[in-house]
Amino acid sequence: MAITKQSQLHRDLMRFKPDGLTANGWAVKAGVSRSVWADMRRHGNPSRRTLAKLLAVAGSSLAEFEALQIGETSAPSIATTTLAGVSDSLAHGWRSAPLAPVPLLSTIIGGEWGDGGQHIEMTVVDTSEVAEQLSRPASLASDSNAYAVTIVGDSMWPRFRPGRRVFVSPKAPVAIGDDVMVRLRQAGEQSVIRVLIKELLRRTAGFVELRQFNPDIGFRVEADDIAAIHKVVGEAF
Repeated sequence: MAITKQSQLHRDLMRFKPDGLTANGWAVKAGVSRSVWADMRRHGNPSRRTLAKLLAVAGSSLAEFEALQIGETSAPSIATTTLAGVSDSLAHGWRSAPLAPVPLLSTIIGGEWGDGGQHIEMTVVDTSEVAEQLSRPASLASDSNAYAVTIVGDSMWPRFRPGRRVFVSPKAPVAIGDDVMVRLRQAGEQSVIRVLIKELLRRTAGFVELRQFNPDIGFRVEADDIAAIHKVVGEAF
């Protein structure tokens, strides 16, 4: 996650600071070293893992923090721009076209994936059933295939609370440390699909390694079992 303004990062992050803790006390409780904390405040370039640790102590998540920034970013309006050859009265009457909504797909818990006893939670998504239309954030303006799903289990707690709705982008590039939706391969084209919503730890030509938080375990999914990997880009509010 690229952050260029330290003052804005600090201002946004302090909105999540737990009551009863100083900023330094928050860092200590999260296991963030003094040097990392000082560097973050000075340069505004923390790692995603550092932010996730701080936000977990606050009972929040990295996705929630990123969604806050998405929600406060708006596309420029023609009304705020001087238009050559057009009168001011006409220019101030124009507005940018509204963004198309994002479909919220129906989701249910799909039981466990893999070997029994590992408690790896799976989700089932019905791509043919739209439960609701959500307002599209400006960051997804160019991704016509973006969609949203509801977190129906607690395997990613505390990063995602059950019941929260998250935006998913097939277009966004996926990197190590991202939250992802891994679509599992199945025979034929079906509207009801099985997915794993987890953190991406490693990606090779032969497999991906994922992590879930509750219980906290890492596991592999073979490339032959994967139909697609989409990035979870933030929570919807």
